[in-house]
Amino acid sequence: MKMKNLTTAIISFILLTATSYAQRGPLRDRFEDKKDQIKSLKIAFITTELDLTSDEAVKFWPVFNAFEDKQQEIRKQKLRSYLDRTDGNSLDRMSEKDATVLINQIETTEDELYQLKKKFISNLRGVLPSVKILKLKKAEEQFNKKLLQQYRDRREQR
Repeated sequence: MKMKNLTTAIISFILLTATSYAQRGPLRDRFEDKKDQIKSLKIAFITTELDLTSDEAVKFWPVFNAFEDKQQEIRKQKLRSYLDRTDGNSLDRMSEKDATVLINQIETTEDELYQLKKKFISNLRGVLPSVKILKLKKAEEQFNKKLLQQYRDRREQR
């Protein structure tokens, strides 16, 4: 459960950073470069950790990339709207009815993400052995943990 929260926190941080950089012009290009660099590192890390055969890799990466893209699309689209509505002190001024509606929308989005993940795992079962699917989960958690640690280390160096 902690890793799920950590993963959600990392992804939320990346989305928040993306949103703020997207509005700043030249910094957007730097952010896109960093995002591409992180994606390349993640691909290399997962490939190494899963020890994919060439046949597995050919089948795995399209499924993985489609899942990642859809997950990012859902988060960007839905979470952006939530963040816009909870900006600044707006939570203190929000009515109970509006807060309930927002919570229901968040639950719906979380359920949508959960269903997407179930479908992803189901699709992977036709591509990878179960042990490698478990290794994927572990590799993603390790990668996110390392990414967060690097971020913390850089902040401490400043």
